[in-house]
Amino acid sequence: MLKLSLDALEIVETIARKGSFAGAAKELFRVPSTISYTVSKLEDDLGVRLFDRFGPKVALTPAGKELLKEGRYLLRAAGDLESRVRRVASGWETELSIGMDSMLSPSGLEPDIAAFYEVADQTRLRLVREVLSGTWDALLDRRVDLLVGAAGEGPSGGGYTAEPIGSSSFVFAVAPSHPLAAIDRPLDKADLLDYRAVAVSDSARQLGPRTVGLLFGQDMLAVPDMETKYSFQLRGIGFGFLPEAWARPAVEAGLLVEKQVVEPKPDETFYLAWRSGEEGAALGWWLKRLREQSPFDRMMARHCHEAERAAQLGAT
Repeated sequence: MLKLSLDALEIVETIARKGSFAGAAKELFRVPSTISYTVSKLEDDLGVRLFDRFGPKVALTPAGKELLKEGRYLLRAAGDLESRVRRVASGWETELSIGMDSMLSPSGLEPDIAAFYEVADQTRLRLVREVLSGTWDALLDRRVDLLVGAAGEGPSGGGYTAEPIGSSSFVFAVAPSHPLAAIDRPLDKADLLDYRAVAVSDSARQLGPRTVGLLFGQDMLAVPDMETKYSFQLRGIGFGFLPEAWARPAVEAGLLVEKQVVEPKPDETFYLAWRSGEEGAALGWWLKRLREQSPFDRMMARHCHEAERAAQLGAT
């Protein structure tokens, strides 16, 4: 039979803070005899002394300190569980995971996150960045609950609802020192084949990974995200397409050269998406918020500022 109770732990914790049974009784709105009885019974059940008594004052024994050290974790966990159960009963999820493509900046969601916490501070938020098909993969594999900026159309087979929230054009760019920068005409496949492309690796685990803009037999440097790709192209390690908002500041600063190509990359549409049939209060809040105040420009524009700063640093 369990000899500890959350009520007894709370009493021990309060006595330790107040330094006396009377102080704990006052804070807990109990009579001192109840406090004394609870402690005495707990000491008898455990077979240890929890407090040394010095008249009206008390102090924890080593055994009492150890009990309280671990007991505080239990009290916090119990309080957290109570809050989460109440939230579930009220329709609010205990956690909401938001995924996005690595082209977009989570910091663009700052005003939305702040507004969310004003109404739902007990729902934990988790932000996840994926690449290409990895966003859709994460949604269907239940690793995220909501996509705010998934690149390209989702896979066939359904199971989700999607709405377009924005689009991005792309710039083919190389560093001024790159050999392709000196070619004064639109670049074709033959021009590109002898040089290294920098490509972002698809993060999909279940869905088939996408390969974008690569030629058969071409040397390729695979990187984990768009920030790394941008950085490597800025340093002349390879070539490739970059989002317009990322590339334009560096082009204007002379740190990248925009090149025309025979086969340009079409604009990419980004989607807001969630699994069909899920109607939690937190998900509903985010859908309403994002439809009223689309964060796409903020998420992409923030990267524009970051790219500009990186370009300026690279020039010095």
